[in-house]
Amino acid sequence: MSAPKAILLDSGGVFLVPSHDRILGAFARTGSPHAPNAEDLDAAHYCAAATFHVDLDVEADWGGCWTGYLHAYVDACGTPDDWRAEVHQHLDSEFADAALWLRTIPGCREGLRALAATGVRLGVVSNADGMMGQRLHELEILQVGPGLGVQVETVVDSGSVGVMKPDPRIFAMALDAMELDAGDVWYLGDMPAIDVVGARRAGVRPFVMDPLGLHGTAGYDAVADLDELASRVQAEARAA
Repeated sequence: MSAPKAILLDSGGVFLVPSHDRILGAFARTGSPHAPNAEDLDAAHYCAAATFHVDLDVEADWGGCWTGYLHAYVDACGTPDDWRAEVHQHLDSEFADAALWLRTIPGCREGLRALAATGVRLGVVSNADGMMGQRLHELEILQVGPGLGVQVETVVDSGSVGVMKPDPRIFAMALDAMELDAGDVWYLGDMPAIDVVGARRAGVRPFVMDPLGLHGTAGYDAVADLDELASRVQAEARAA
């Protein structure tokens, strides 16, 4: 393997996770005496994302796959059995809103700057609501062109282009915009059935964000954070 010319990045699980306030609000509305600790909610997302195995067909059974995610999320929050159905219902209504993803992952700005410092070109490919580029800009994480965040070349949002991962066409749009060959590009996401499958279909090398070490035996690359991805770029550049 050679070092990439460019890296495409997901938004959810890479830069943003669900808002703690809104998730805790959903638990409060159930009337359950149990509420998770705010510091456990980010881990709950990664535990649930790991249930999106590469052998799942999210296009044929999105409803079943998403139900599995929510079940795993509820479990990771330590929800008592007799409150699971009620919590599931309230969480489902929150996750239906793409604007739920507003909590900035600690260290992501610094990690993105470290990745940019390797000289690799950057872009974003995200399943969202057409507003992801604006959100990332307002949060001063990244933007197309100069600004307070890291400069990237393109943000391809499924809500704007009408194509969602794992459909390889959404990756092709980013590759075309950046005039790159798929074999020169890596992609970092957080849900294997969407991100690994989609990247592979597009001919791009996939990586999964894995801060909890849940993907160690999987047949794809995983990194704990953006700093580790930057180190992988540097290591492969030296090896080349």
